[in-house]
Amino acid sequence: MDRTHSPKSYWTNCLVLLLLLGLTWSLSYINFGVFNLCLSLAISFVKATLIALFFMHIKGSSRLLHLAAITGLFWLFLMLLLTLGDYYTRGWVATPR
Repeated sequence: MDRTHSPKSYWTNCLVLLLLLGLTWSLSYINFGVFNLCLSLAISFVKATLIALFFMHIKGSSRLLHLAAITGLFWLFLMLLLTLGDYYTRGWVATPR
């Protein structure tokens, strides 16, 4: 099984990433209020997914590599959840005077 992608797919991926970069840059000059963060995170999620699928060769690879990628995402989610849990519970215990 050939695990490399064709040069055309790399150039297409590069073009899409550049277009998404231009979209991110152009959206930074428009005020959408609360939705600025939502749009920026959505675009960055798409860019990270494209990079993981093509440049990290997750697309077309074995199930073991898929499991490793999903495990890494789960670990990242767990670490962020524990960090936010610590941050939100800091004010629950009163400090002695």
